Amino acid sequence: MTGSDEHGEKIERAASKAGKTTKEFVDEEVNKFKIAWKKLNISYDYFIRTSDANHEFAVKEFIKKLNENNDIYKSKYRGWYCIYDESFWTDLELKNSKCPECGREVEILEEDAYFFKLSKYQDRLLDFYNQKKDFIIPEYRAREMINRIDKGLKDISITRSAIKWAIQFPLDSNQYIYVWIDALVNYISALNWPEKEKFDLFWPPDVQVIGKDINWFHSVIWPCLLFSAKIELPRKILVHGWWTVNNEKMSKSKGNAIDPIEITDKYSADILRYFLIREKPLDEDGDFSEEKLISRINGELVSDLGNLIYRVLSLAEKIQSAENIKFEGIPELNDKLDINKIDNAIENLNLNLGLSIIWQFIRDSNKYINEKKVWELEGKDLSNALYNLLESCRIISILIYPFMPETADKIAQQLNTKIDFNECRFSEKQFMGKIKKGDYLFKKIDKK
Repeated sequence: MTGSDEHGEKIERAASKAGKTTKEFVDEEVNKFKIAWKKLNISYDYFIRTSDANHEFAVKEFIKKLNENNDIYKSKYRGWYCIYDESFWTDLELKNSKCPECGREVEILEEDAYFFKLSKYQDRLLDFYNQKKDFIIPEYRAREMINRIDKGLKDISITRSAIKWAIQFPLDSNQYIYVWIDALVNYISALNWPEKEKFDLFWPPDVQVIGKDINWFHSVIWPCLLFSAKIELPRKILVHGWWTVNNEKMSKSKGNAIDPIEITDKYSADILRYFLIREKPLDEDGDFSEEKLISRINGELVSDLGNLIYRVLSLAEKIQSAENIKFEGIPELNDKLDINKIDNAIENLNLNLGLSIIWQFIRDSNKYINEKKVWELEGKDLSNALYNLLESCRIISILIYPFMPETADKIAQQLNTKIDFNECRFSEKQFMGKIKKGDYLFKKIDKK
């Protein structure tokens, strides 16, 4: 699932600046995300909006659960607040009197508010971390959280009185729920919690994918809220890094933001997807540049994958048409294919490594052509070599499908085969597809 976090003062102010009602503003923004995901072939079962009625109901029920456990009390809040990040900070946490996260100005906030007893769950959370060493990955992100927790968890304000673009607090009609408490509940409201049917089927999630800047909310506050509500915790939190430009965080104010739709229109969704996964491990930061993108296109996509498919299919189609030859033999390239290694990499959310192993198999297949001098072979030797290469191409189409679905489909169509993960291995005797070679999969880009 994915979705949009729509409440809060930042949204309220942005809508006002744009001369629109808040609802008009968020509706337009949500549509942009849906268009982007469709364009990038990113599928989801449910796009949840925190303005959805079922989400609002779930949030109020969740607050009641916390209250039933005596974890909510009323007091007065005074502290620094960053509207952009919608985060509260202490004097010690500020950097040069500004938000330590985004560097923007902060405002002093003083008002009556309701608090959640976060401090109550400090020891329990640390015990949970100790029992589940891989709850937060990568491991160094867990250490960051533990270091902060060791300084002492403080109770957190969970309501605001001044904000009206928010969900009303069910225990006090003069208060509204702080945006981050509201937003975190989306993971269970999407499953129609507190109803049981869908929730019991899908919860807890195998993995929640978040950015490093919101690790605290998901790895500390969210687990403690779930402890209080007596709901099982997610099995794993994957904390990913940022894409930067010239080693600076992307932002509209700096004018250095990269538009994925523009890149997709210029190259393709598959090319952008490939680059983003191949260029860096998920947990690390990476610096985006069009020059690096072009290098990946010309080297790995054109020279490795595109070249392999075109060479093999050109020869196979020619032989198949002229001689009606059967492509059969003994698997020789299967020794170069380590499915378990690829599977383990992806299972451990190391997509960069998984793709790297797949690419080594592509290079080994190209190497096989040159070492065998396939273009000089005849008879059974030619049949055996083409069997190995066509099977390799078929398997490659399956392996790259999650990363590059359009390219995988093109390869499968040219091989006259199907993308079937149950068949991700060398078949025993014969390649059965009727070859119909297409154009080059990728075109070389002139860097100038």
